[in-house]
Amino acid sequence: MSEETDAPKPKMDAADLWREEIFTDRKVGTIRRLVPVKADGSADPSRRTAFLGEAQILTTAGSLPLSFEIAAETLDQAVAGYAEAAQAAFDEAMEELKEMRRRASSSLVLPGGPGGLPPGAGLGGGLPPGGLPPGKLKL
Repeated sequence: MSEETDAPKPKMDAADLWREEIFTDRKVGTIRRLVPVKADGSADPSRRTAFLGEAQILTTAGSLPLSFEIAAETLDQAVAGYAEAAQAAFDEAMEELKEMRRRASSSLVLPGGPGGLPPGAGLGGGLPPGGLPPGKLKL
């Protein structure tokens, strides 16, 4: 049985199409050259070519993919700027992870702990000790 949804149907933007070319040294990473094209597939000289780098960080939890833009006009410049852009992306990812850890640790509240809520307070979903007296059901 198929279910119909009211979800919007994805529609490609014909005014923002790109041809993608992939370059790799098979050791360190990948550079993607995105060449702007018109809807008929011909080059669009009114927009600049973009270079995106990709790398992976090996962590104890597995590999973490990095994707980053490389400021360059040519493939030679993109190759030369790869290491610097990858380092900047790595540094940014590490800062984001630190911030996520900080937020997670500061939002942790243990009931009955120092500075925490009294046991059972704010946990919701439960009845007061002993339950509700008969005839006092509240919705």
